Parts: sequence; structure tokens; C-alpha cells
Amino acid sequence: MKKKICAALAAGLIAFGSFSLVDAAKPIMIQEQGSFTVGGTYKERPGKFSQENFVAEDGQRAYGDFAYVEYQKPVRAKKLPLIFQHGGAQSKRTWESGPDGREGFNTMFVRAGYSVYLVDQPRSGEANLSTEAVTPDTPWASNPMYGDKTLYVLSRIGHYDAAGNPVPNAQFPKGEKNYQAFQQSWTIGSGPLDNDLNADVLAELVNQQKDGAILVTHSMGGTIGWRTAIRTDKVKAIISYEPGGTPFVFPETEMPKITEARFKALSASAMGVPMEDFLKLTKIPIVLYYGDYIEMDSENVGEQKWACEYALAEQFVAAINRHGGDATLVHLPEIGITGNSHFMMQEKNSKQIMELALTWLKSKGLDK
Repeated sequence: MKKKICAALAAGLIAFGSFSLVDAAKPIMIQEQGSFTVGGTYKERPGKFSQENFVAEDGQRAYGDFAYVEYQKPVRAKKLPLIFQHGGAQSKRTWESGPDGREGFNTMFVRAGYSVYLVDQPRSGEANLSTEAVTPDTPWASNPMYGDKTLYVLSRIGHYDAAGNPVPNAQFPKGEKNYQAFQQSWTIGSGPLDNDLNADVLAELVNQQKDGAILVTHSMGGTIGWRTAIRTDKVKAIISYEPGGTPFVFPETEMPKITEARFKALSASAMGVPMEDFLKLTKIPIVLYYGDYIEMDSENVGEQKWACEYALAEQFVAAINRHGGDATLVHLPEIGITGNSHFMMQEKNSKQIMELALTWLKSKGLDK
């Protein structure tokens, strides 16, 4: 079945040929743009604030746990907006200009007529306030060196030669400048990762949209998307780029087989939910995209890690479809698109990746 789906998608791409769904040469006509926060709470210290001791905690509040949202609405926008949820140790920058300055998904989808909402999840990016202190088990907070070669390899951007120089994979732009730009995109969370909190806040944002919204998620943000669609029926579809790093959702009576990575901590994971909740995911179309360099037998820890995630994604899609849903898993090399890493939205063929999603949205009647 998966090969038939991929073949159909490939045929669709061939049919488009050199035709572009988005004209980047035309100016973007914006009807409205702005930013706001969603959700949030505070903790208050007992006592009375005094200007004589104005640095004391007495009577003061710690605010946090909200999302920051930046949005653009084009003239004559389509009915459903796209809400973009980033992955772990990232921010809304994931969806903005690539490391070499090429146009990001944020404006590419606006050009295609969609209103775009970019989210910084609670305790990340420009929502970087937390009511809870950061914990030692957040590796990129406790060790700033973790953000260099470790995350480069885990994201399958490429490898390193014998001298330790980065060697990017085919679609990632080459050069030290681009390498540094990619490395400068990581963020340190200001508090513990709480994906139920993240899903609660994202659901609140979705509920603010008159007709609902389409979620676009990446990596560790995948689980936030699944959980959000369980929390609100106003999620109308999900586009997920390489979900993983946090649990896939399964019926608690149908838990999947987990393929363990060589380093057990890099294995995929799953969480069980009541069947009633899982069935909510069968009511909307879902598509998952995975890039290249995904090999279970690879010595590259990133390639093996994402092979584990892909194996679980196959079971996730099968479970949704087994219960009458509409989920599609697309492995880009199987439809002739090669060389992409975990950050396909920032790479040299990002327009082609984006137009795949446009084609899928059109096929589901979500382009009106």
C-alpha cells in the first residue's frame, strides 16, 4: 500500500513537471500581520511587595508557560490557516529563512494563499519564560557543547571528515557560513519540556481560529500535533515533517513494537491513549514526510535513530488507517527526491518539498 501511495505522489509530481505552484517573483500582498501570546500562567510568592526591598520575592509573580505567535494573512486568504509547530531545541526560526538565506516556509505558504501562524512553544524562543526552573536532564541546557556536532549528526545534516570538518549531505547548503547559521538556530528551553502543556496551549490557539486550522509540525513537535488534535476537533489536518524524538500516539490496547537503536536513548517511543481519543486522529487527513539517509544498519547514530522513528511511523500510520483513518507516509527517496536531512524545509530543494504539501492539501480539498 505504501508503495502505491508513493507511486501516486510521484505521478502527481511528474504531471506538474516544471510548473510552479508558487510564483516567488511576485510581491506578497499582506492583509494583516502581527504577534500575540497564547495561554500562560503565573506563580506568586506570599507577602507584600515593598519598594524599600524591591529585589525581594515577597508579593511578586513569576510569569510564563505561554506561547508566542507571529502571523501573516495574505489578501484573499484561504479558509484554513496553517499553524507551524517547531521541534525540540528549536523555535519558529525552523520555518523562516534557511541557513543560506533562501526563502522560508513562512512566506512561501503565504505566497500560496495561506494565512501562516508561527509558534514559539512555551519555554522556548520568544516565549522564553517559565514558572518552573530548568532541569539538569535537558542536555542542551546543561552542556552548550551539545549543540555542535551532536545535533548536526542526529539531524542527518551530514558527517565529518577525518580532520573534523563538516561534510553536508546533498541538499544542505555547503560552507562554513551555512554551517554556523544552522548551529545558531538552536535554543535552550527555560524550563522542563512539557508536551501536555504545549498541546494545551496549541489547542487554545487552534480554537481561536473561526473555522479551525491545519497543523504543520516538525520532529519533537509531532507529538504535540497528535495530542492537540485529541484536545480539539478544530484541527482539520496535520502535515508532519519527520515526527519523532517524542512519543507517537497509539491505542492503549494496541501498543506497537519498538525498534531499539544502538544507543537506547535514541530509540523511538510511544504512548497509549484511550481508543476514544485515538479515533479522533482518524477523523482528519494526516501526512508524514521523511527525508533521506535513514538506515537501520548505519554506523551514523542519526541515520539509525531516524530509522527507528520511521519504523514506528509506519506502525502509527497503519494503526490510523486500520481504524478507518486517512494517513499517508511519504519517504522522499521512494518518490525520487533524494539528499534531504531532518531539516528538509531549510534545504536547497525546499520549494519542491513545500509544493509536495500543497499538492497534498489540494488532494484533500484544503486549498479553498
